[in-house]
This record gives sequence, structure tokens and C-alpha cells, in this order.
Amino acid sequence: QVQLVESGGGLVQAGGSRRLSCTASGSIFNINTMAWYHQSPGKDRELVARITSGGSSTYADSVKGRFTISRDNAKNTVYLQMNSLKPEDTAVYYCNANVDVGSTSGIRNSDYWGQGTQVTVAS
Repeated sequence: QVQLVESGGGLVQAGGSRRLSCTASGSIFNINTMAWYHQSPGKDRELVARITSGGSSTYADSVKGRFTISRDNAKNTVYLQMNSLKPEDTAVYYCNANVDVGSTSGIRNSDYWGQGTQVTVAS
């Protein structure tokens, strides 16, 4: 009922920048929190940054001062601007959204995930 499509991943040199985008579509009544997670091989998926519908954001300690999360509520889109990238930032980045979904039976709340986009930072 709700799809999240990410874009912007790729190969970047250490010290470089990259911007990820994630757009939600479907039977959306309201999008609450949106977030970015990453997962490296052999590791658990970890929160990178989260932003509320009002624009309040939180970050993992490892990315504070380097990454910025933002959103465009009119476009149902969340962004992750990644600066000063390090090889340890290499991971698959996943978009997450907590969505109030409209249906014939009313409104229900669910979490949705994108398919992931690979970011590789070369040293």
C-alpha cells in the first residue's frame, strides 16, 4: 500500500559528498517520522538519522556534524546529505517511514522500508 523508493547511492571518494533521496507513494494519509538506517556486511541495521514531521532531527554519534537529514512534506520525500564521507560509512542505506495509511476500513499505522541503496566510500 505504501512504497518507498531510494536513490542517490554509488561510489564516492573519502572526503566526498553524496545526497540520498527517498520518496513515499501510495495510500498515504500522513507520514510521521522518517529515517535513514544503514547496514554493513555482518552487522545489524543501525539508525543513522531520524526526522519528525515537524522537522526535529536526531543523529547517530558517528555521523553528527557530517550528515544532515531533511524532508519535503509536500513531496513525501526525505533526504540525507552526507559530507566528509569515510570508508566506514560504506553500507547499504535504507529509508524508513512511519505512515498513517488510509483504507476503506479506516486509518492504520505501519512502518515501511525502502529496498536499500548501496553507498561505497573508497579510501
